[in-house]
Amino acid sequence: MLRKLIYAVLIIAAIFAAKIWYDTMRDPVVQRLSLTSDALPTRSSPVTIALLADIHVAGPDMPPSRLERIVEQVNALEPDLIAIAGDLVSEKRTATHIYTPEEIVSPLGKLEARLGVVIAPGNHDHWYDWPALSEQIAKHPNLTVLANNAAQFGPLAVGGADDAFTGRDDLEATFAAMAPLTGARVVVTHSPDIFPQVPVDVDLTLAGHTHCGQIAYPWGGAPATMSDYGDLYACGVFEQHGKTLVTSGGLGTSLLPIRLFTQPEVWLIEIRPPQQ
Repeated sequence: MLRKLIYAVLIIAAIFAAKIWYDTMRDPVVQRLSLTSDALPTRSSPVTIALLADIHVAGPDMPPSRLERIVEQVNALEPDLIAIAGDLVSEKRTATHIYTPEEIVSPLGKLEARLGVVIAPGNHDHWYDWPALSEQIAKHPNLTVLANNAAQFGPLAVGGADDAFTGRDDLEATFAAMAPLTGARVVVTHSPDIFPQVPVDVDLTLAGHTHCGQIAYPWGGAPATMSDYGDLYACGVFEQHGKTLVTSGGLGTSLLPIRLFTQPEVWLIEIRPPQQ
């Protein structure tokens, strides 16, 4: 009887370990969303944005070689713009290897999008060494950092907020920089917690930070989301007052190098002009 019990425990442990490995290391799932913006000219072509978040380059689960494969997958989606909502790196104590700024950023230099790639910093970027990461980012002409400022990307007015979790965000400066720009209005931020302060004329807010809990319950929800709003903005799409928030579950991990009942994901969001 004891032997059977031991065998059963070992089998359950093996299944559990296989589930953790699969959830952590699987290829990102492509989530899709389509929305309409009155700020796009009628009859103009839709614009697609690929949202990446929480890449967390670090061993053992996100070496640069894995990020290079993800970059190839994102490029195959042929987005018009790529938005990275912070946390390029992880300096977690459980990491088996901490990579250099050059190793972290180099794969991102291979991202391909007609309008470019926007990066908003996250808390781990600041804790690691944001000046060093910024220096490497500046070496790649396709990468643009937006931290409490904004820029025009084709038919999109894109603002980037610096990290709210570490108190570096300046939303007044971000929205002021967006004011003279034209087209559909998009804000890229690491934490979704700024969403209540986002003006109603902003069509889309793109965020990460929560990992959708990273280690979640099988029936939904998670013990922790790192959001002051609990589960409200923690995962997926949230619509309020005519504006839309997308919170990505991200790609990598922090604290522990495992996922359970969450999955790496990339969002592909289409913004369409109004119908005639």
